[in-house]
Amino acid sequence: MWREVRRSEWVLVAYFTYASFMGWALDVRAPIPLITSFLNLGIVAALALVVYADSLRRKRLLSMVRDWVPLPLMLLAYREMGWFAPSHHTYALEKTWIVWDRVLLHDWGLKALIELSGSMLPSILEVSYSLVYAIGPFCMAMYYVAGRRERMDNFLYLFLLGTLLSYAQFPFWPSEPPRTVFPGEDFPSLNTVFRQFNQALLGGYGIHTSVFPSAHVSAAFAAAFGMMCFLPERRWVGRLLLLLAISIATATVYGRYHYAVDAAAGFGVSLIAVGLSRVAERRKKAVISRKQRADDADHFDDGDDAREHGSSHDEV
Repeated sequence: MWREVRRSEWVLVAYFTYASFMGWALDVRAPIPLITSFLNLGIVAALALVVYADSLRRKRLLSMVRDWVPLPLMLLAYREMGWFAPSHHTYALEKTWIVWDRVLLHDWGLKALIELSGSMLPSILEVSYSLVYAIGPFCMAMYYVAGRRERMDNFLYLFLLGTLLSYAQFPFWPSEPPRTVFPGEDFPSLNTVFRQFNQALLGGYGIHTSVFPSAHVSAAFAAAFGMMCFLPERRWVGRLLLLLAISIATATVYGRYHYAVDAAAGFGVSLIAVGLSRVAERRKKAVISRKQRADDADHFDDGDDAREHGSSHDEV
């Protein structure tokens, strides 16, 4: 059955196993480690059950359900990291990061440049920031539309790595966003309705563990790179997502959702995900090549045996 597990599913298993160990390693409230361990054990068991059922029935519908399972699990992974939030923040990191932000926003004029268009560009950036939650479903739908569902797992492997590698680092960089640590400071001059929506969403569903690296940025760039790598037939998709990822990275800093160093680190995580994906692809091709050579050798040997048998028969 283990051969039936997809690479993207192995990423999920590794992440939730890691999160279970982190629950015991971190200084968190007593029930959390136990709850985390049992919950993640249940998740891994449910994944194994789905894989086993799919290997038995070989039904297209069940296989397609497996395609979409990672998306809700990504949301659960994010919320779970919120359980590991420290009881208090020292803001030591934030006080260093804000200095670099002010150089970028004010000394280098990024804030003034964005607001030259009035409310248009700030609104576009805020909408881009909101669209990060739709990137995963959009990309997966495009594989169905393009008739390339067999490449879905390749994309999900890269996309999950780009997202979960950011989540996994949260406990090591305890921090809060600039919008809460420095309220009112360096904020956009225009409070558009799109910005109000994002603030309400983050206020209700955000976590307080860390903002470094930016998972918004790492996920957006990982998705863009994934579409470029595995759906080259639809070049416009990858290019559109790359533009969206750049907008999201800009919005995180301009809107004070993240520090500039968070966005830069998020981009770096996406590059690491691309590198790991390429290594996995090379290994997969090497395994297929070895298997093909072995099959060819067996076929050649069978041919030799047949010829020798024919020769022996002629001699008789």
